[in-house]
Amino acid sequence: MEFGVLMMDPVTSRAQWRDRVRRMEDDGVSTLQVSDHFDRSPVSPLLALAAAAQVTSRIRLGTLVLNNDFRQPAVLAKEIASLSVLCDGRLEIGVGAGWMDGDYEVSGIVREPAGRRIDRLDGTLQLLRALASGGPVDLDAPGVVVRDLRNVPAVTTAPRLFVGGGGRRVLTLAARNADVVGINFDVREGRLGAHATASASTAATDEKVGWVRAAAGSREPLLHLVAYWSEVTEDPQAAAARRIAALGLDLTPDQLLASPHALIGPVGAVAERLAELRERWGFGYVSFYESDMASMLPALERVAR
Repeated sequence: MEFGVLMMDPVTSRAQWRDRVRRMEDDGVSTLQVSDHFDRSPVSPLLALAAAAQVTSRIRLGTLVLNNDFRQPAVLAKEIASLSVLCDGRLEIGVGAGWMDGDYEVSGIVREPAGRRIDRLDGTLQLLRALASGGPVDLDAPGVVVRDLRNVPAVTTAPRLFVGGGGRRVLTLAARNADVVGINFDVREGRLGAHATASASTAATDEKVGWVRAAAGSREPLLHLVAYWSEVTEDPQAAAARRIAALGLDLTPDQLLASPHALIGPVGAVAERLAELRERWGFGYVSFYESDMASMLPALERVAR
């Protein structure tokens, strides 16, 4: 099982960022990941990964995930090619259709209906896939019109392509195009509301994984999940109640603890839950918040034995 760490704490200096990413590499984490929000992300993701590449040598570097509405696709492809070379092929590019109302409100970017955003994501994925197979690329797709476009600089190792979502259409698109499919909440409301938290249930996860498997056919993409609520503790009920209160979630502690996105409990129980994620649903890749990693390391080490 691969483990990722989502870096959400503030970045205050070059030295602080350097020390944090080196610590994650030393801890044996598979992938260091940076999110893509205007207010909630600590730093610009592609720039942060370029800096991380200069002080690491083994850890994969990823985005979880880029909002496709924030960058013109040909410009994004140029940035990806450049970053892939600068990190010696350790790049994992996660991209999604965009979802959070707050990002659009503060930036002035128009949040169009989900269907149009997903159409444009499809166009971007077509472009990235075509460039990964070589070039030049001619493409006329939703949101993308390019002629004779090449990867400059030339990329010898194509980035691993990650697409995540919680709705059927995005997960179908991911299953047919991505190397990694992220099973996430359904955030069609544009915020972490009642619909999103309801979609974090066991039954909803069964349904989402079923959509992916049906669409993937003979393909076998790696399945990914973010364990948003993670903590090694002897009192899981209290830990769940504390997290519910902090986030204002409309859940009971038992409901939160039952979610596949929750890994809260003693070391042995968390390790068993990780095994369940792999055996029941086929998740081979799980990510945690950086702030939870110190607590989670004993459980991860047990699973790795």
